[in-house]
Amino acid sequence: MDDSTDTIVRDRTLTRADFERLPASVRHLVGCDLDEAQLSGLDLWGWTFEACSLRRTDLSRAKLDGTTWKSCRAAFVDFSGSDLDGASFHASDFNNVSFRRASLASARITRCKLTGADLSDAASLDTVFEETLLVSARLPRHSFRGATLQQVDFSQADLSRCDFRQAALLDCSLRDADLTGARFDGADLRGADLGGLRLVDASLFRGAIISRMQASQILGELGISVR
Repeated sequence: MDDSTDTIVRDRTLTRADFERLPASVRHLVGCDLDEAQLSGLDLWGWTFEACSLRRTDLSRAKLDGTTWKSCRAAFVDFSGSDLDGASFHASDFNNVSFRRASLASARITRCKLTGADLSDAASLDTVFEETLLVSARLPRHSFRGATLQQVDFSQADLSRCDFRQAALLDCSLRDADLTGARFDGADLRGADLGGLRLVDASLFRGAIISRMQASQILGELGISVR
């Protein structure tokens, strides 16, 4: 492979050995096949991955801060323990991805599919989620404090002990999510779907702002008629 004068690699199938041979000028992949590649621990800070396939790729413990991911297909990719601070994920499919113990500080995730994603123990200060599916995702103890969440679907997600204090949820869904021990003090939930609440969950919303319609819906979910 001779990419000595290129800064972009296109439409290649790449292995770990290929990455190790690429010249330092290469930091942008377009349409490349990285499926099941073993790339754990590599230093790829600042790289751009565009329209790449990374199904079941191992990027655990990799240095990926400042990376950009656009229109990628990356089901089951392993980012566990990786540094993804300041990374940008856009219009990509990351279903069942593992971010366990990864650092996502100031990362931005927009228009992505993270169904079944595992963010357990991820460091996520100021992480931004917008227009993203987190259905059945695992985010225990995640802090959304003070965040503005737009069009984020948390349906059936594990949100146990999450911090939503002073957060604003705009066109979001918490339907059937596990909210055990979550905090919503000062949260604006008027734009959220709160369907599927159990009686034990109702007290979690003490101090939150909800609409009259939502209040009626919650009471209806609990079997209480409002006349």
